[in-house]
Amino acid sequence: MESASRAPWRVVDSAIVIESPYFKLRCDQIELPDGTRVGDYYVRESRGFSVVFAVTPDERVVLVRQYKHGIGDVVLELPAGGIDEGEDSKTCAMRELAEETAYESAPENLELLRSFILEPTSSTSRYHLYLARDVRPTAKQKFDPLEDIQVELATFPQLRQYVRDGTIDVGSQAAAIYFALDVLGKLS
Repeated sequence: MESASRAPWRVVDSAIVIESPYFKLRCDQIELPDGTRVGDYYVRESRGFSVVFAVTPDERVVLVRQYKHGIGDVVLELPAGGIDEGEDSKTCAMRELAEETAYESAPENLELLRSFILEPTSSTSRYHLYLARDVRPTAKQKFDPLEDIQVELATFPQLRQYVRDGTIDVGSQAAAIYFALDVLGKLS
């Protein structure tokens, strides 16, 4: 018999309560495995997003510095962006890298390293970490209306230090960076 702590919850009713270009929120009425009913359980729906660990021929990692309104501060992170309707995660990764940084990579130099669950308690979002090798600044930055991005390059030692000292402090970004560095054999 499946443990009640691992059994799925039953959705009794569900409705989208907020839907905008930037946010979609669903309100579920649920029934737990023991029969308890819980109302107003909110879940953010998302197609997910792609994160790109982009490495130049001279082994520098492309980073973006930009304002994030949710926390009201400027953050340093890997290029990333939401998957558009009808788009796959690889196409999103290539598009976001070019738009945000002007760097591009040949499609054969773009490798999915891993997909991660972002916030399993209150979101459907997953992010897909791509490694882009041999990236070069061949495009032109093309910002969304809410973007104003400064591109920076970091060596592997600098990048490790940024995560360790909090210069890069977005949790999903730190995890993505450490995972990519591990794959590349560059953790130390």
